[in-house]
Amino acid sequence: MAPNTVNLRIDAYTRLYAVLGDPVGHSLSPVMLNAAFSQANYNGVYTAFQVKDLPHAITGIRALNIHGCSVTIPHKAAVMDLLDEIDPMAMQIGAVNTIVNEAGKLAGFNSDSPGAMAALLEKTPVAHRRVAVIGAGGAARALAHGITQNGGQLTIVNRSPDKGQQLAQELQSDFCPLTDFSGVGFDILVNTTSVGMVPAIDRMPVGHACLHPGMTVMDIVYNPLETMLLRAARDAGCTVVGGVAMFVHQGACQFERWTGLKAPVQLMKKTVLDALRKAP
Repeated sequence: MAPNTVNLRIDAYTRLYAVLGDPVGHSLSPVMLNAAFSQANYNGVYTAFQVKDLPHAITGIRALNIHGCSVTIPHKAAVMDLLDEIDPMAMQIGAVNTIVNEAGKLAGFNSDSPGAMAALLEKTPVAHRRVAVIGAGGAARALAHGITQNGGQLTIVNRSPDKGQQLAQELQSDFCPLTDFSGVGFDILVNTTSVGMVPAIDRMPVGHACLHPGMTVMDIVYNPLETMLLRAARDAGCTVVGGVAMFVHQGACQFERWTGLKAPVQLMKKTVLDALRKAP
């Protein structure tokens, strides 16, 4: 989606930023971050590159002096071997979603974890709460890291026992097969899978019986705005946290790391919500 409501200043001094992924046509990062650059009067522009050949793409960042990149599926783990430096938190998580070009030296960071925690902490404390994270991929790793760092009692819930048990063992947390999960005793439930995302919007990662009054339910899916899981959770008396909040906060972390400026979080959120509401 082109940032048609943003006045971009493009000249020989414009700093270029991009998201690297495959696919990337659905990404709202360009419209969100170009709006933020414009609001901050920052001479930068952000675009999307569909990348299948990651090593050559990283070479291109160096050659073209691209100042920073977001990294999305399926490159968050593979990109780590191609960078000069990895932030300790990203190393612990095992995924990089942010690249900073520091005078030709490429450094990797992870903004998914702080972004997710900022979104979750807006609605509930995490310390000493029992938290179930559904999934065992890169997003699950980022959420799990944030939850343990904030004092939550983590349980990994996954359809595939092998992947789920492996992640739980790495994190020294509990594991529960998805088929055995009832939600009983949990304060917070986080879905990190793509279940319920457009176009399959009539699906949920857990059944209605797993949702209990007083629980906080977070879904990292942001399209549709309200997933079937969040709608069911709201009906069950849960507090809900939509995926837009995490998406915006992780983007704000990237903006601040790249520019050194305070991110216009509310504008970024409004831009994403407007784009989603206008989408066919």
